[in-house]
Amino acid sequence: MSVIEKTNEERLIGLENKFGAHNYHPLPVVLNRGEGVYVWDVEGKRYYDFLSAYSAVNQGHCHPKIIEALVNQAQKLTLTSRAFYNDQLGLFEEFITNYFGFDKVLPMNTGAEAVETALKLCRKWAYEVKGIQEQKAQIIVCDGNFHGRTTTIISFSNDENARKNFGPYTEGFIKIPYNDLEALENTLKSSDSIAGFLVEPIQGEAGVYTPGDDYMLKAKELCSQYNVLFIADEIQTGIARTGSLLAVCGNCNCENKCEKQSTYATPDILILGKALSGGVYPVSAVLANNSIMNVIKPGQHGSTFGGNPIAASVAIAALKVVNEEYLIKNARVLGNLFRIKLNEYIPNSNVAILVRGRGLLNAIVINDTEESDTAWNICMALRDNGLLAKPTHGNIIRFAPPLVINEAQLLDCVDIIIRTLKQFDR
Repeated sequence: MSVIEKTNEERLIGLENKFGAHNYHPLPVVLNRGEGVYVWDVEGKRYYDFLSAYSAVNQGHCHPKIIEALVNQAQKLTLTSRAFYNDQLGLFEEFITNYFGFDKVLPMNTGAEAVETALKLCRKWAYEVKGIQEQKAQIIVCDGNFHGRTTTIISFSNDENARKNFGPYTEGFIKIPYNDLEALENTLKSSDSIAGFLVEPIQGEAGVYTPGDDYMLKAKELCSQYNVLFIADEIQTGIARTGSLLAVCGNCNCENKCEKQSTYATPDILILGKALSGGVYPVSAVLANNSIMNVIKPGQHGSTFGGNPIAASVAIAALKVVNEEYLIKNARVLGNLFRIKLNEYIPNSNVAILVRGRGLLNAIVINDTEESDTAWNICMALRDNGLLAKPTHGNIIRFAPPLVINEAQLLDCVDIIIRTLKQFDR
């Protein structure tokens, strides 16, 4: 590394530290280019991306078909607001509702916005359709959840780092243990004021905590039994990441887009984001059927940028790539291979306890406390060895490569990971 190059990297990191809010703790690498499963830093070093912008880049970095949709639309019309119709939004709405099997979609921009939208929609349905007394509606959430960082969402978070000194908090939420059907049923039957159950099919930020195979289906059945809306936050887990179109499908064996959705835990409200644009543009969406979505009337919810022409065009292209390149099957097959290979190593390791996950959303649990820096140091070594990942919850490393990765690339990455872990074996 030359002095000039090193100075450039340090200068760019220094600019962020000086002029940006310190609300993130990035791995010290400065990226300036990406293609497929790879990213390059300002020095020209290539890395495998094993975070995929928290699963936003499922279709790979700068996918040419998605970029083409972005550029073409940006040259014609970028934004009208919803004060007027535009020629892309209706096409997107038809495409995504047919794609996921719902009557209507409410488009937004970010994941947190989509979660807030779903919460508002659920409560309005509760008052106007279910007949819950106004201001009394309760929504069940799970311990260990991560749905964003707005004031409402952190009100029911367990993460004190995200909560502390941001109160007062929003009321109206009941927390129960994750992956606990008995706790869910006991809460559902304890009150007539339960409006919805908001849940991640896999808790990504909690360390890729994967529930029992029947948890989602049984949870949906309980919600239906008690006339409570089942709200699936698939912002990180959806759109092929876990080897099925949606993680609520469980271990679905569909080759492409979901063909058996009605057999599985079809959400009453589905929340999508991240890979909905392939990481190219902020796009999120809330989907529901008419019996729920029709409670929203003009002026009651919206967004200046939600449903803009670029977002609509990009999202259609991103979803088409999932089908055309069989990313569901690829995530399922290569995810199984990843876990098989890591499980061959782990019994002989002192530093890695277990690997868990579904599809290409996986995590390795490190044999140390959450307060330790072992997982961080392993990620630094992975960086030096050409692979980028980040710890979550201190002693867990999440691995989520773009779903366009092929078998040879995956096996190369497995080799990097095992070689790196061996550096820390005691």
